[in-house]
Amino acid sequence: MSVSTFLELVEIKAKTASVMPFLLGLCFSAYYYHSINWGVSAVFFIAMFMFNMVVDMLDNYNDYYHADSQSYQQKTNIIGRENINPKLVRNLIISLTAVSAILGLWLVYTAGLAVLWLGIFCFLIGYLYSSGPHPISSLPLGELASGFTMGFMIALISVYLNAYQVFTWNWLSVGQVFLLALADELWISNLMLANNICDAQEDEDNHRKTIVHFIGKKAALTAFSIKNVLAFAVIILLPFLKLAPATVWLTVLIVPFVYKQNKLLLAKQVKTETFICAVKTLLIGSLTYVVTYMIGFLFK
Repeated sequence: MSVSTFLELVEIKAKTASVMPFLLGLCFSAYYYHSINWGVSAVFFIAMFMFNMVVDMLDNYNDYYHADSQSYQQKTNIIGRENINPKLVRNLIISLTAVSAILGLWLVYTAGLAVLWLGIFCFLIGYLYSSGPHPISSLPLGELASGFTMGFMIALISVYLNAYQVFTWNWLSVGQVFLLALADELWISNLMLANNICDAQEDEDNHRKTIVHFIGKKAALTAFSIKNVLAFAVIILLPFLKLAPATVWLTVLIVPFVYKQNKLLLAKQVKTETFICAVKTLLIGSLTYVVTYMIGFLFK
């Protein structure tokens, strides 16, 4: 398997969805709790990144075996299209899962049982996302599960690991992280929503009942636009709540860019042409958010 094929198999272009919430959690720990644990953060990043690759490989692996359309299996799915040995993919999934789990257990030993329960939740969602009789990715819960788990849970674990010596588990602390991560949650859920909008007919052929099946393309596109607006609205709100430096307001400078990407997707919903609009929005939006946040606490 070539490097480029492997990177496509693990959907490396979508890894912004896990990296940015991790960095955001680290920034919040430094800004709000004045605490960073570099070694623990590095181990978590490796474990998190590995398991993110596992989830995407497992998604492609299950789609390959469960596809009702032979055309999808052989011409669309990366495993069939590139003639990848399914046993190799399975072994990679098992190996990376094992390494990720071992690193996770070290984090539990270092930072406490809270990491175990958070990790179990993430592992379960990662597995159930594309496995079992009713995978989450084929249900109308897919956007909620991906946005909540990757946007919020990764940020929450990152905050806790960087500030576990002073972090207090209560509704206020968890709610603060939820608001902090909400913009990323919305953009991440929009990534899956855009994917489901573009794959609407293909999903119907493969008996996948995503949210688009129930509300239709028009309503799904409206929801996509609304969530982009809400992402900026919550970022603007954060400095007033003392959860972010005022520099995050500079994120509004990318509104014209996001508006353009939004408009392109509204005009045409073709996977090979306009799904990239959601990817670009997530990348530029979450990256700008992290950078403007980082600038604020560095010069505080």
